[in-house]
Amino acid sequence: MRDITVAAVCMHSDPEDVEGNLERMETFVAKAISQGAEIICFPELSLSGYVLNNPAALYGASRCNDMIARVNALAKDSGAVVMAGLIEVGNSDGPYISQVVAGPGGVMGIYRKTHLSPMEQGRFQEGHEIKVFEYDGVVFGVQLCWEAHFPEISTIMALQGAEIIFIPHASPRTGPQEKLDSWLRHMRSRAFDNALYIVACNQVGQTSQGYVFPGVAVVIEPSGHVMAQRAEEEEGVVVTILKADKLNHIKGHPLRYFLPSRRPELYQTLVSRNH
Repeated sequence: MRDITVAAVCMHSDPEDVEGNLERMETFVAKAISQGAEIICFPELSLSGYVLNNPAALYGASRCNDMIARVNALAKDSGAVVMAGLIEVGNSDGPYISQVVAGPGGVMGIYRKTHLSPMEQGRFQEGHEIKVFEYDGVVFGVQLCWEAHFPEISTIMALQGAEIIFIPHASPRTGPQEKLDSWLRHMRSRAFDNALYIVACNQVGQTSQGYVFPGVAVVIEPSGHVMAQRAEEEEGVVVTILKADKLNHIKGHPLRYFLPSRRPELYQTLVSRNH
């Protein structure tokens, strides 16, 4: 890993204003770029807004492809990696809760949420791949909201080389500080146990669907300490420089880098359908 500046955006997104969501995203990209950001993470479902009632009917495959193309163009024009969330629908499959990852060279991939919350089950399809992305010497993974509660996902990404895990959220209810406190209970462990950075952000405000989102963002060091945070009811962006030497220090310490001491042969119950 090298030093890299990242941005975690807390943005309002409404299902009835997809074009407005795209325009708002463009504004935030410009703001983040002006502060030196090379990777910009938007919340889960930031393009489409958060919908549970018949999400596949929000728009068709053509509109979905157009949204992906817009993110791709935004990344190319800005020269940064842009991650944006949408309801992904195709002509024959979906809907998925997905995060588009686009860089200056084009779309790097689409991550589909693998673990759906109880409210999302039966409304969305599950993704089936846990993967990481690489950009200019930095390896990172993407998890979506509810997935942060499953430590196995973070460990798999770390074993694939992830140095940063971005965790975009569309997590409603509670106030900003309560939401931040809730996140820190598990996200600090994900960073500490796996020796990597965690960067998380949430949607903001009340939508036409009646959901209210607190604008929370947090950046956590591989040591488990909080580098930066926000807990507000307004939109905003947290821009932070992630330092390679902090990561290297942890990985070079025999008592603070735990992954090399794993014993996978003992973990068979993790992959058993009976447990």
